[in-house]
Amino acid sequence: MSRQQPQKKSHGKKRYEKKEYKNNAQSIKLILLLGIIAYTFGAALFTYSFSQGPNNRNVSVDVTVNITDSLPEVLTVIIQDAATNITLNAGTYINVTCNGTIQDYNGGSSINNVSATFFHNVSPTNTSTPDDNNTHYTNSNCTYGSYDIYTRNVSCSFLVEYYANVGFWVCNLTVTDPYNFTTISRLRSNTNRTHLDELMALNVTTLIDYGNMAVGDTSTPQEANITNLGNMGINISVRGYGNASSDNLALYCEVGNITIENEKFNFIGGVDLTTYKNLSASNQDMNVTLQQQFNDSEQVMNTSYWLLYVPPNPFGRCNGTIVFQAERNST
Repeated sequence: MSRQQPQKKSHGKKRYEKKEYKNNAQSIKLILLLGIIAYTFGAALFTYSFSQGPNNRNVSVDVTVNITDSLPEVLTVIIQDAATNITLNAGTYINVTCNGTIQDYNGGSSINNVSATFFHNVSPTNTSTPDDNNTHYTNSNCTYGSYDIYTRNVSCSFLVEYYANVGFWVCNLTVTDPYNFTTISRLRSNTNRTHLDELMALNVTTLIDYGNMAVGDTSTPQEANITNLGNMGINISVRGYGNASSDNLALYCEVGNITIENEKFNFIGGVDLTTYKNLSASNQDMNVTLQQQFNDSEQVMNTSYWLLYVPPNPFGRCNGTIVFQAERNST
């Protein structure tokens, strides 16, 4: 009777199989955990929940909407040099620029419908007031600058005339959305404010020429037109000199001189000397006021008349200077 051989033990192989099974189980658990996390996160972002309370006493339903058009808005408005008051240019215009930043969640590149107004901040002047060079300017052709994902820079300029009213002015930037809103305004605006300073300025005929005269002659009246080139009513003062300030001469000549009291002025013309005032070496009021310009097509001007008497005994070419000065009108 043969004896059965005992089986060899394979403990090492079993330990390896157990370890491999354990590793596989851990991997499966990790995969399941990641799957659960991904499902939960994805469900939160891309799916909707529906839940019922006991016996359907309450039911929770998610709500969703996709907003396809947002309303643009003006974030900032900055008036060029607004940190200081604005001084106008005598007899011409100055370029006033308003820079703005516009936001639209449809994209910065979609911002292309911006307009601006620059107006005197005195009621009833406002954004809708008709344009007037004294009080109101409009720019519907602003310049569009750089943009990013949601915002765009824009620049709106105004040619402001020299007679625009003194005081505070407002720059208003308005952006319009092309979408036809029915329940809210399509216009979104923002403003900034600056101050236009007083400008006292004038212009006068460049030369008063008495022509050829002899000793003892009185000239015919010569005209000198005075124009208000500022933004306020002004009075006019005058003084004269021959070769140097305060020399008490009207004209200095190649031979001799003409003293200052021999040159005279008025605002009515004619040859009646009693209606004329003598020129002097110090400023004297001409007793005339030039009001601020309000008619865009017509400057405010007045005509002064000048006479010269030639006393004994100057000779040759004579030259002198009359200084016209704008003064504050106190009335």
